Amino acid sequence: MTAPPLPTVPPPAPARPRSRPAALLLGRRDEPRWSRPALWAALAVAALLSLWGTSANDLNSFYSAAVYSGTQSWKAWFFGSLDAGNFLTVDKPPFALMLMGLSCRVLGFGTWQMLLPMVGAALGSIAVLHTAVKRVFGHGAAAVAAFVLALTPITVAITRDNNPDPLLVFLMVTGTALALRAIRTGRLLPLLGTALALGLAFHTKMLQAYIVVPAIAAVYLYAVNLGLAKRIRNLLFAGVALVAASGWWALAVQLWPADSRPYIGGSTDGTAWDLILGYNGLGRVLGGEGNGGGGGSFAGAAGWGRMFNETLGGQISWLLPFAGIALAAGLVLRGRAPRTDAVRASLLMWGGWTVLHYLVFSLSEGTVHPYYTTALAPGIAALCGGGGALLFRAFRDSRRWIWVLPAALAVTAVWAVVLLRRAADWNAWLVPVVAVLTLAALAGLLAFRTPAGARAVRRTKLLAVSLAVAVVAALAGPTAYAVSVPASSGGGGMGGVNPTAGPSTGGMGGPGGHGGPPGAKGAGPRGAEGGMARPSGPAGDGMPQRPGGTPGRNGSKDAAAGPANGSGDSGDSGTSDGSSGSRGGAPRGGARGGGPGGMGGADSKMLAYLERHRDGATWLAAVSNSQSAASMILSSKQPVLSMWGFTGSDRAMTVATLKSLVAAGKLHYVLVGGGMGGGPGGGNGLSTEVNAWVKKHGTAVRASEYGGETSSSNSGSGSGSGSNSGSGQTLYRLDASDVT
Repeated sequence: MTAPPLPTVPPPAPARPRSRPAALLLGRRDEPRWSRPALWAALAVAALLSLWGTSANDLNSFYSAAVYSGTQSWKAWFFGSLDAGNFLTVDKPPFALMLMGLSCRVLGFGTWQMLLPMVGAALGSIAVLHTAVKRVFGHGAAAVAAFVLALTPITVAITRDNNPDPLLVFLMVTGTALALRAIRTGRLLPLLGTALALGLAFHTKMLQAYIVVPAIAAVYLYAVNLGLAKRIRNLLFAGVALVAASGWWALAVQLWPADSRPYIGGSTDGTAWDLILGYNGLGRVLGGEGNGGGGGSFAGAAGWGRMFNETLGGQISWLLPFAGIALAAGLVLRGRAPRTDAVRASLLMWGGWTVLHYLVFSLSEGTVHPYYTTALAPGIAALCGGGGALLFRAFRDSRRWIWVLPAALAVTAVWAVVLLRRAADWNAWLVPVVAVLTLAALAGLLAFRTPAGARAVRRTKLLAVSLAVAVVAALAGPTAYAVSVPASSGGGGMGGVNPTAGPSTGGMGGPGGHGGPPGAKGAGPRGAEGGMARPSGPAGDGMPQRPGGTPGRNGSKDAAAGPANGSGDSGDSGTSDGSSGSRGGAPRGGARGGGPGGMGGADSKMLAYLERHRDGATWLAAVSNSQSAASMILSSKQPVLSMWGFTGSDRAMTVATLKSLVAAGKLHYVLVGGGMGGGPGGGNGLSTEVNAWVKKHGTAVRASEYGGETSSSNSGSGSGSGSNSGSGQTLYRLDASDVT
């Protein structure tokens, strides 16, 4: 008698896939339940840190004014002009200004409206990096990478600003992620997407967007699963696409009639090509071209250890040692993998990103601001996440690797203690917390390394807890620095001029003070105005002054500018990246001439006088440099002309140009004299010639006519002398009759 057949058990029905909205919020059903919420948590933390308590004081008034100009004139929007009259552009290509300008055109000109595209770009960088790391290294690695990027101190500081760096980083991360997809799939289209993304990145900060290009090309050529001829062909196609995506704006500027386009700020001849190759190109690396030398005024002296010095260490270097160890160990672990191994290709890509940025920023002799190093953060984050995951697996599975992960975590903790002790009085409790958490994590990792027997599940959970404690210990220091930015009254560091995070450590930044690094060029004693040595301004008399006689708050390249109504296109102008400037850039209206940051500083009585006697001119007045012009533009919401750019070295204004503007009735007033308002452009001889002509042919306006303070130190032709609040500036009136 045969046994009855056993009843068959039907296989479990496959889980029904989630709807698109549910998958977006919670992830796919085959993903860990914590994975997508962890990404949302990282994005929420980044958004909170970027927007909490942000005010106009945190912004760069140089770009604020240009954004405002773009809301008043589509031509200014296209060129990135400082003023709506289109005499002068900023010293960067305009893509970031375009996005901020569109936001302000739709939502109104204001702080959060201007920051919205930059914060969106920063959050996009986190999301794209999370996806790229998750595809290769897994969900845990992606979560770590997302939080590392979200909590990098300098990244938080610069995202609260209207500098173009967050957009630059987003486009570079997107291009790199597309390159990894092209390597994984062998398709050409993602590689062309890389070229497009990097071409758009070029239109934010020019050649800085190309730092990662050698890594992308080398890894693609090595790792993609195609024949050599196809690899080379695809790279050539991508190179052509990159040139086209990078060159369209400069070509359009070149083709625009020369007598109708603004002077390209930062260039020596008013062209975009000179700006690309000079000031924003080799000048950054080699010095010169308006960039000075050594970069010491802002980031410490050039050298291999610059990323770890007192200026930059607390901004970017917290996890650099761990990233380096993870990269080296990961490459060893994947040493015998096939050429097309996706894990090794990803390590090489993000490792190349990190190494190339480290070398360029460390060794550049030109201008280097601390916030440039935000471009290092995605590479560090990807290596900490992906490389850290490889180290953990090797630690768990191989006795030969048991000490590598603990050693990397110990080195990270020691370096964190060193950084925290540089500011001994700032959150001193963090040092023992980091030490205790690290020791506890290491003990747990070693104790629960090999789950076995009946308690395997419990030991596995305790091992995961130990790993989480190690991550918390590693992120404690950078998190404290990052939180300090919105927690401080001034938005952290030097506001929009040179944003930084954390306390003063004798370097350039932090809410606690802004002293320069010891012995560094431009360093100043702690507690001094702006904490820096007073850089030589256009007047050659130290820190330039605002038109109202108030000293500019901090020296650096980014100051102010923007226009309002008006037209007129002639002349040229430029700006620079490394000398004097006023802090902040306030977009909101406020009282004329009186608001904080870039909203104030201009003499409200003088501005009111200029508006009453404008007589149909395009510009309220012409001043020597962009700091003063920006302050006056943001105070008055009217166009103000910068004659010689940011540092006063651009050759934008000549006597012939001034005569033509006066004869056409586009300009009636020129502010001449010491300080920020009208001092000679220190970088060229044109200023002396122009100022002499103005004094000879113009009529000086008495300060009493607009309610200013008189000063016997100045004398002018015509109807007397006048000065702006005793600052040694004289306002001159010019009419068509003065030209003939």
